[in-house]
Amino acid sequence: MPDGPPDPGRIWTAALVVIGDEILSGRTHDKNIAQVASWLGVQGIRLAEVRIVPDVEDAIIEAVNALRARNDYLFTTGGIGPTHDDITVDAVARALGVDVEINPRARAILESYYATRGGLNEGRLRMARAPAGSELIENRMSGAPGLKIGNVFLMAGVPHITAGMLHALTGTLEGGLPLLSEQVGCWVAESEVADLLRTAEKNHAGCQIGSYPFFREGRVGANFVVRSTDAGALAACLSDVVAGLEAMGREVTPGGI
Repeated sequence: MPDGPPDPGRIWTAALVVIGDEILSGRTHDKNIAQVASWLGVQGIRLAEVRIVPDVEDAIIEAVNALRARNDYLFTTGGIGPTHDDITVDAVARALGVDVEINPRARAILESYYATRGGLNEGRLRMARAPAGSELIENRMSGAPGLKIGNVFLMAGVPHITAGMLHALTGTLEGGLPLLSEQVGCWVAESEVADLLRTAEKNHAGCQIGSYPFFREGRVGANFVVRSTDAGALAACLSDVVAGLEAMGREVTPGGI
């Protein structure tokens, strides 16, 4: 567990590398970005950037080295399974300049898991390979653990397995205050409220306003999301946005449309 209270002035960031030809080809729709972003927000860490790369070692290495250098944490999803194209472990080891080894604890976990499932064959043993110096991330779903080395976290590509690994990491990473958010909706064109939103954000330090337009029922509208780590500032900013919309004669829908 992190020591001491979070520093409210410190913004912690993370990046995510989604690895897999199947994502880039469209055969598989990625679900991990949203769940990783949501989980990080609860930990007081902001997902700052995401990169999707193919199952190509040089591409993984370049992404890992670029993103781990400018963020507090780097997560990867995909490519840690038992087949020949699962090359994330090798790529991350090369990026960090360490060897790949059979992690003895991972091997023991897999031997126990597969004891009644046909035993530990060569393919399954691949899931015990790790960059030298790695720690394990518990995986209660399918036995094969995730890996942590430095500020890099290697996780499964299968979303429900990733979710279990995130659960195992809950409360173990240092972060700042959680990012809070509130949403309102209004049948109004973005172009009519651009100045209102800009002024409200400028008048409330530490708040960000996102505008998300839509077209429904033959008319335009937008949902406005106010985000801040300070509940008081968020409430004041949201109040100004609502008051501004109502002053224009617009009806505001709490929670969004």
